[in-house]
Amino acid sequence: MIRMRSVSAAALGVSMAAWFAVTAGDASATVVAQPRPDGVDVSSYQSGFDWPAAAAQGIRFAYVKATEGVGYRNPAFAAQYNGSYRAGMIRGAYHYARPDSSGGREQADYFVRNGGGWSRDGLTLPGALDLENTTGHSFCYDKNADGMRVWIHDFVDRYHELTGRWAVIYTRPDWWDRCTGNDRSVAANSPLWLAHPGAVPGPMPQGWGTYSFWQRGLWHGVDWNTWNGSYEQLTVMACGGPC
Repeated sequence: MIRMRSVSAAALGVSMAAWFAVTAGDASATVVAQPRPDGVDVSSYQSGFDWPAAAAQGIRFAYVKATEGVGYRNPAFAAQYNGSYRAGMIRGAYHYARPDSSGGREQADYFVRNGGGWSRDGLTLPGALDLENTTGHSFCYDKNADGMRVWIHDFVDRYHELTGRWAVIYTRPDWWDRCTGNDRSVAANSPLWLAHPGAVPGPMPQGWGTYSFWQRGLWHGVDWNTWNGSYEQLTVMACGGPC
């Protein structure tokens, strides 16, 4: 995921979700109000994250990096995925896409084999596909828009074949619109996880009228997210329907 600067509670205001005192180093940060559930996403860089403390302060869900390409597995995945579960959070796994290294179907297979599966237990979110540029590589991984659209559809279609769920798409409007040529077709099935730091959600990538998750800033050094609905609706998202 992209790393974003910390933002203050004053800058965020009380908007669509709980607001936090998120100034850097503020260990006393806590939830003030929570009309919409807040969550975090983590990777191996946050291997020591304190899940019980986060749950006590109102964090209700988490996404954990599982894989990247077909050659990387997060060494902290089991501890993070199970730690969030034991803390009572709804959690899911995400895959960092590398369209330059192998095909979409192959990466979906690798993701599901290494933590990205789904079960209808009410505490497991559908897997997410993280689509963004990578430092040191071309912005769109040397793919034209047609090639990128095919790669993404190969991934999400295969993920659906394997799990019965459509993968959540994490992306930014500038990456999506440039690298997919303003594709609208993926949005017909896949929910959006919008990456847009700031006080309010930014413009939507083409095809989506709204977001399901919003990555909006930092909380205690990890990415802070908000679900665009009630906690009960989040459990429906996890179950793929009424639990």
